[in-house]
Amino acid sequence: MELADYWKILRAHWVSFLAITVAGALLGLGWGLVQPKVYKANASGIVSAGVNSDLGTAMAGENYAKSRVKSYVDLAKSRSVALDVQENLGIDTSINQLLSSISITNPVDTATLKVSAESNTPESAQQLAEAWVKAIENQVSEVENSSATKSSSASIVTFRSFDAAELPTSPSSPNFKIAIAAGLLVGLFMAFAYAMLRHAFDRRISSIESVESSTGHSVIGTIPQTDTLDREQRLITSIGGNDRNEEHAGEYAVAESIRELRTNLQFMNIDNPPRTIVITSALPGEGKSTVAANLAITIAASDQKVVLIDGDLRRPTIAKTFGLLEGVGLTDVLIGNADIDDVMQPWGESGNLVVLGAGKIPPNPSELLGSNTFQNLIQSLAQEAIVLIDAPPLLPVTDAAILTARTDGALVVSRVRKTTYDELESALNNLQRVNAHALGLILNGVPLKGAQASNYGYAYKAYYRQDTKGRRSAVANPVANDEA
Repeated sequence: MELADYWKILRAHWVSFLAITVAGALLGLGWGLVQPKVYKANASGIVSAGVNSDLGTAMAGENYAKSRVKSYVDLAKSRSVALDVQENLGIDTSINQLLSSISITNPVDTATLKVSAESNTPESAQQLAEAWVKAIENQVSEVENSSATKSSSASIVTFRSFDAAELPTSPSSPNFKIAIAAGLLVGLFMAFAYAMLRHAFDRRISSIESVESSTGHSVIGTIPQTDTLDREQRLITSIGGNDRNEEHAGEYAVAESIRELRTNLQFMNIDNPPRTIVITSALPGEGKSTVAANLAITIAASDQKVVLIDGDLRRPTIAKTFGLLEGVGLTDVLIGNADIDDVMQPWGESGNLVVLGAGKIPPNPSELLGSNTFQNLIQSLAQEAIVLIDAPPLLPVTDAAILTARTDGALVVSRVRKTTYDELESALNNLQRVNAHALGLILNGVPLKGAQASNYGYAYKAYYRQDTKGRRSAVANPVANDEA
């Protein structure tokens, strides 16, 4: 996976990514708020080895003090010092607690000891630091002079306070900046992991490239998402050309994508282009009937004869979509109750499009669609027109597979972010089992903008719109192809 792929995944889940990251920062802040406040006071003492005006002797004394101070680091952390502090301050804090609240350091190449004391109040931290330095002084004096007698002089090594502790003005812990930064980093990691897991386990169709690599079939058309088309209104009203105003902006993109699909079908096999085409899908609700209806209109607009047959004898919709007479059509012809010319209904002003509705719903749709009568019917119609058949979904019933086996092939419609790769592959396998041919895939409902648009070729495209005065203005808007 390349860096660009990671960027696409993060863009696709940017809302969740941002929410998890912010939640991590807030958790870090919350953690800091519930932690007890700790104040730190620093004091220091210095070890000296006498005072001498002779430079050589003074340097030797300084070096001796530096060597001695190293042994006093452990002394400063001893229980005897803690016990001395406990008695001097008159506190009932345990020795172990006192030792855990103190840190002793010896700055490099110095004869000083730095005492850092932590407590829950500024005053107690200051008192503890100064008391600890005093206790170290007592212990050093006791150790250095433990062998001294009346006849012998005291040790030249002494320890005294060097820097008194200041009263802390703000707590040293919790550090809210560090807490928020840590929470932010954890949130970023969790957000990234979440996005990767969502991408790994999300089996819904998400791009042209992934569909083609998963199924081995080409995507020959992408239909943009638009709010103007629904179950009641399946036909686009945009006529193309300069019909690019705000009212028809979404439908114009759909119209252009259908025209691109028409072109791809024409050049699929120049010497022998498909004449009988089944339009189906893996499952219901993926927009196959809408695609079939608008593709028929678009092909007819190019001055070609088209016959659109409603081959969905279970849930027919074509006659209703075009506002034609329902209840008569294909089944009447197949059972011999009507002649084909009596039930075909013309639509549109060009006279190039004829619609054959489903007719009455039969008890045996598969048998009727697989009959020789139906095959002879579509072959005779294909001699003078392109025949499009709106078929049922492939997975619930076998009708579409039977139809495809008797035609030039099928266009399989899938709705992005709904149909899964597994469902689409199962549908294509159903065609393969009956030696039927899939002409190509159509992705319906692809986004026109946002992070996912680039996965379907809609990211950096523009088309002209017309304002209310009829003037053209170039506005960056995604459309289905570059013909505009």
